[in-house]
Amino acid sequence: MLEVKDLFVGYYKDLNILQGISVKAEKGKITAILGANGVGKSTMLKAIYGFLKPNSGEILLDEKSIEGVPTYQLIRRGLSYIPQHPGIFRWMTVEENLELGAWTFRNDKSRIKRRLEENYARFPVLRDRRHSKAGELSGGMQRMVELGRTLMTGPTVILVDEPTAGLAKLLSAEVYQMLVDLRDQEGMTILLVDQEIRQALKIADYVYVLELGRNKFEGPVEAFQDLKKAFWA
Repeated sequence: MLEVKDLFVGYYKDLNILQGISVKAEKGKITAILGANGVGKSTMLKAIYGFLKPNSGEILLDEKSIEGVPTYQLIRRGLSYIPQHPGIFRWMTVEENLELGAWTFRNDKSRIKRRLEENYARFPVLRDRRHSKAGELSGGMQRMVELGRTLMTGPTVILVDEPTAGLAKLLSAEVYQMLVDLRDQEGMTILLVDQEIRQALKIADYVYVLELGRNKFEGPVEAFQDLKKAFWA
């Protein structure tokens, strides 16, 4: 389980974007963080992953504080992060991109091979294209490569920021299905930040809505089906 308690954080010490945010991502669930642009959704993920230092508050992974823990140690503890903007290396092959996800255990060849096979079992199309340049793939497949690279470390908790940004509707559906499969078939905990409200509500188990850096609403997804009531009541 991942938990954020009363978090204050910003890009400048005296200017907090998040002002007392509290969020809990339960094990084996998809927790969606929704809200307008600029309310601090991505800022929260960056703080969790150690890219921003909180001014106050707590960040707990399995009830243990991870504040100040280096990113490579967070990876070893089972936490991974997929940023909003694609980060594949277009001139490298699919398999080379996947292997980069194994950097923290790069000398363990048998482990790398095992994790590659796990990814090819999840995404058979990547096996077929493993020698193709990643830049030649469709946007949806590139996201698949990025997700597969993240899964090379064997995470139990994944932070996902705007997973379908810039993708066509059909490709977006594939990406959301990937997240559902990771939850349902592998029991992964997913903290999802998304602007695609209706799509996020289709796959989430629990929802938080942020406004001006603070919690506005929260509850099980069933409580958010009436979008107008949830966002403008």
